[in-house]
Amino acid sequence: MLKLIHAITFLLFISNAFGQKINLQEALTKSSIDSQFYYLNMLSRSQDADFKIIRKTNLERIRQNTRDTLNTLRNEIRELKNSSSSTVSTNVALTDSVQHLQTQLDAEKLKTDSISFFGANFSKGGYHTLVWILIIVLAIAFTIALFAFRKAKVDTVSSKKNAEEFQEELHAYKKKALEKEQQLKRQLLDEQLKRNS
Repeated sequence: MLKLIHAITFLLFISNAFGQKINLQEALTKSSIDSQFYYLNMLSRSQDADFKIIRKTNLERIRQNTRDTLNTLRNEIRELKNSSSSTVSTNVALTDSVQHLQTQLDAEKLKTDSISFFGANFSKGGYHTLVWILIIVLAIAFTIALFAFRKAKVDTVSSKKNAEEFQEELHAYKKKALEKEQQLKRQLLDEQLKRNS
């Protein structure tokens, strides 16, 4: 099958070469290496069933074409290796960059997820819990202070009332004592007047 394809290609190329006045020597330089070896085989004279005589110039031309093709392919391989190594180094650099960015992202997440309170870092949940505990403690302290104030006010009002009652009793007692003293002084005066008279 492959020989048939080569034969058809060769015949087309030769017919094209004759149609355009191109000789077979030029066909050896313008086709693929595989086709060139096939053309070389076709151009060579048969000496025997197993041997062919090949012109030195044709062999030299194919050797040169093969060398050129190999050099081209080696250059392409070298370029691909360089491209591959640069791609690998770029990939490594990008991986390092991604790791660095991930580290920075983690640090920023830690900053945004934590709150500094009196110099200590708390997570947001811990901070909210601490704030609510402080609010509850302050509310309880305010309630206790309010009840203590009310009790003190009630005690003060009660003490004032008691003090006023004691003042009134004292005033009444002084008044009674003064009246009694005055009565006793009158009686004493009356007795003294009776004795003197």
